[in-house]
Amino acid sequence: MPTPSSTPTSRPLPLWQRVLVWVAIALVLMAVFALYLLPEFMVTLADQVWACF
Repeated sequence: MPTPSSTPTSRPLPLWQRVLVWVAIALVLMAVFALYLLPEFMVTLADQVWACF
């Protein structure tokens, strides 16, 4: 059984890395939401979903 002093501890990410992760997440979400503004994308997506049934 490992002793408490030998267990690995997880360090929180530095602030700049956390900011970078959140910016990347926000950019991906904005790109996904922007696709929904394109009517031809919505038709293609609906056709693909409908083809599953």
